[in-house]
Parts: sequence; structure tokens; C-alpha cells
Amino acid sequence: VVGSGIGGLAIAVLLAKVGKKVLVLEQHDRAGGCCHTFTEQGFEFDVGIHYIGELLDHKPMRCVIDQLTNGQLQWEPLDNPFDKVVLGPPENRRIYPIYSGKKRYIDELKKCFPGEEKAIDEYVRLSKKVANGIWLMILLKLLPTPLAKFLVHTGLATRLSSFFRYASRSLTDVVNELTQNKDLRAVMCYIFGTYGKMPKEASFSMHSLLLCHYLNGAWYPKGGASEIAYHMIPIIEKAGGAVLVRAPVNRILLNDAKEAIGVSVLKGQEEVHVHAPIVISDAGIFNTYEHLLPKDVQTMPAYCMKQLSMVQHGDGGLSIFIGVDGTKEELGLKADNYFIFPENNLDELLEGYMKGNGEESSKKVPLIFVASPSAKDPTWPERKPGKSTVTVVSFANYAWFEEWKDDKVKNRSIDYKELKEAFINNILEAVTEIFPKIKDRIEYVDAGTPITNQHYIGAPKGEIYGADHGIPRFSVELNATIRPQTPIKNLFLTGQDVMLCGFAGALTGALTCGSVILNRNLHLDAIGLPKRVKNGNNKKKE
Repeated sequence: VVGSGIGGLAIAVLLAKVGKKVLVLEQHDRAGGCCHTFTEQGFEFDVGIHYIGELLDHKPMRCVIDQLTNGQLQWEPLDNPFDKVVLGPPENRRIYPIYSGKKRYIDELKKCFPGEEKAIDEYVRLSKKVANGIWLMILLKLLPTPLAKFLVHTGLATRLSSFFRYASRSLTDVVNELTQNKDLRAVMCYIFGTYGKMPKEASFSMHSLLLCHYLNGAWYPKGGASEIAYHMIPIIEKAGGAVLVRAPVNRILLNDAKEAIGVSVLKGQEEVHVHAPIVISDAGIFNTYEHLLPKDVQTMPAYCMKQLSMVQHGDGGLSIFIGVDGTKEELGLKADNYFIFPENNLDELLEGYMKGNGEESSKKVPLIFVASPSAKDPTWPERKPGKSTVTVVSFANYAWFEEWKDDKVKNRSIDYKELKEAFINNILEAVTEIFPKIKDRIEYVDAGTPITNQHYIGAPKGEIYGADHGIPRFSVELNATIRPQTPIKNLFLTGQDVMLCGFAGALTGALTCGSVILNRNLHLDAIGLPKRVKNGNNKKKE
């Protein structure tokens, strides 16, 4: 398995559970991909795990994660409201709380927007209906290719699934039909940052999944994100496998028949060949096809025309890591998230930002996600007493930083540092307006730009959500074409690019990949898990 993100570790554990020896190779100095943590000046920071939904006891996703970690990974619910949407400048600021609970989400939203009850009810009803159609997206990747193509070309796939019927409609279009209230429109759209597309370029189908994902609540891993890999790796090792870090794969080995037979790993300047009957890439579709396959294979029509031509790179991610002296109580930090927007015209703000140059855009960041990992983790006060962390996430154009991509990490040019500092200062100004108590107690601050992501997590253009999640990503043809199998025999894909972005999306990608390799529908197994777990618990009680 190439790459140790959740898509790589999950498929490795699934195969280890059926007795396979699996070797996971990670280029970074720690496993976990976006689930890893790092420490600076005594502060521990999570890179990519901010909150996860669908983790109620005895629900399929919770049961799957329990299986993948042998029940050792524990989760802590966030506060309720778990998200707060901030619109407008300080002198005209509106803060809208987002509550979990299928009924409470609706009731609280109606309190904020009296007279908009019909629009809110229809938004939730439509989101649930569309999200429930996701089953066909999974099925298209599991069915034999001829049958999947038949469903696509006859139009049956679109007719059978509400998800695909709405896939080509933008979030902006759907929401604008529901209400004329601009603040409500923004609140209905606010969570687009969790998949990285501005509302007018986002598919309503993708957005509906996110709304439903958090309806029952949001959770955070106890002990921080690194606990995820920590509890998965021993299962791989117990089956005779291993997870190796500082082990960059530079190419996939093929035999004369163009079948994958292993990988080449760089050890200094030397190549070490590792042979295996199956190679699974969690490195993303672009890295796998453009960098890990030999050049002569890349010209194969099945590869070039059908897969890479259907996808594009997602937008670059920008993260700011803030270490603060003080406890969460002293600093007013809670187990929740803030989505801060300068105003309610989200599309206009984002378009102007992404089209501007780096220096101009640093002064008008249109989306700032703010959360405190330390406030979400109940083990934190014991582990790091008297300290707190705040993490900020936004987006940035890779082109703004590209000229410095080959500079030495942590010693890039002064121009790079100045641009990074401009983003930090302008974002900090907005953050400290919401959290004034942290302003004079900041002990550490640094930013990760798209080229930081390129270096540490191998993101080709600094993207944090893999291949772009705009409307084209959700066409029936793309979803029948990009599947775990690749045009190269014995080479498979796992993770975000197989299914969807984020922790849950990458995990679903691993289940889909495992289904193909094991010739067994693991998604059906996952749906049946809660019942089997309950039955098992009842027998124990007896």
C-alpha cells in the first residue's frame, strides 16, 4: 500500500483482518496522512481532523471504525451548537448557531429566520432525499464495467438515484430557489469549506451529504488525531505486515505484460525493489498515474483518455497553527467550530479572492474556519496543562506560492516568508476579534501553505481534498469510470479519489477497494455490522 492516509491504513487493516500480509509505505516521517499530528514548542497540532459525523453508537460508520481499531479508539462529542456561522464585519456581525439533532437543527434554524420555515423544511427534506441516493455511486464502482456503462448510457443511473439527478445542479442554484434571504442562503451553504468548492461551483448532491453527515452530531478523537493510526497499525503488524515511514515509493514495478508486481522505494539514492501480488495506491490519482507509472504506460488510451482527463486538481489548502498560553476556560475556547465570512455574498467573495494575486488576496480572505483541537480533546489538560491550541483552515491558490516549491523546507526565501506572514497577520486579526482573550497570549504561530502540503502529504498542487469536488466530479460517467481497478492489472486505488473527500470519504474509498479485491461487498457488511454487534453484546450479557 502506497501512502498511510486513512484510505491506505483502512485497506491495509481490512486485508490484515482476512490474513493478508500488508506493507504500508509512507514518504513522511510519521504515519497517518492528514490524520497525523506534529509538535512545535510544546504545542501539539492536528493537521486535518477537525470533526467527524455519523459516530453514534451502533451506527455503521462507528462500527466500521471500531472494527478497524479493535474498539480502542474513543470519540468525544462536540458541544451543541457544534458550528457557528459568522457573517459580516465587526460593526454588523451576525452569528448563527448550528445545532445537531434532526429536529433541533431545524427548530433552531427557524428561530434565527422567522418566516422562512417553509424554505428550511424544504432544504432539509431535499438534502435527505438526495443524500439517500449515494448508494448508486458506490454500486457503479462495484458492478462489472459493462453493466455500469449500461446504467450510465441508458440514463438508468440518473433515473434510479436522486443523488445523480441533482449532481449537475449547483448549490447556489438550489438554495437561491428556496429563499430570497441572503443570510439564510449563506447559512445553508456555509459548510462548503469541508469539501472545498464555492457554492456556485459545488454540486448540491455533495453538499447534501455533508448536511446529513452532521445532523446527528459531531465528534473528535480522544487523544488527538494521531490516535487513529496508533490503533490501526498494530492490527497490520499482528498479521505479519508493517507500516514503514521515510519510505518514499518512486515508481510502481511492472512486468513485460504491463502488470503491477511491486514498488521501488528510495533508500537514500538507492532503489530497493519490493515485490507483491497486489499494489494499492493511496497516493491519489494524479500521483499514481503521472508520477508512479512508467512514461510508456501513461500513453495507454484507457489510462489517459478515460481517467485523468475527467478530473482536475482541487484548490490548495492554507492552515494556520496557533499555540496559546492558558486553559480553554481562561481563553474562552470551546469544543466547537467557527466559519467566519466577511459578508453573505459567498460566491462573489471567493471568486475575487481566488482570482487576485497573493498579496492582494491576503487582505481579503473570504472563509476562515477556526477551531480549538485542545478544547475538543478531554485528555489535553492532562497531557499539556496550561496550554491551548487554535487551528485555522482556509484556501489559497497554489500559483501564489509555486515559485518557491523547490526551496528548502523551513528555509524558503524571504519573499515566501513575507507572503506567508501577510496571510497570518490578516487572518489573526479576524480570529482575535472573535476570540479576544487569545490576542496577548499567543506563544507560537505558523502557517502551512499549498507548497507545505505538497511536501508533507504529497499533494501535487497543495490540495487537501484530492481531486476537485466541483460539479463534474459527480457525473455518472466519471463515477462508473474511476473505480478501485485501474487499467494496470494488480494495481488498485483507495482513499479520497475513489469516492469522496475527508475522513469518511476516504474510509468509504477503502471499503470500496476492499470489496473489489476480496470480491465481497464490504458496504453491505458495514450496514449489517450494528445488528451483529448488538446481538453479540446481548449474548455476552446472557
